[in-house]
Amino acid sequence: MGKWLKEFWYEEDGVGVIEIILILVILVMLIVIFRDKLKDIVEKAFSSISNGTGKINTDMKIK
Repeated sequence: MGKWLKEFWYEEDGVGVIEIILILVILVMLIVIFRDKLKDIVEKAFSSISNGTGKINTDMKIK
């Protein structure tokens, strides 16, 4: 039993998967916490993009 426990303790095959899962959990928590601020930022970015498209089209000249 002691040998099996020692081998299990030093086994590192699943470490990468656990790290990825922990990172995803932290990202989801941050998104939930800052949901309102992220929503405002995205809305401002898209409104800025849609407002600026008229300038791009009028400034282009085809020769």
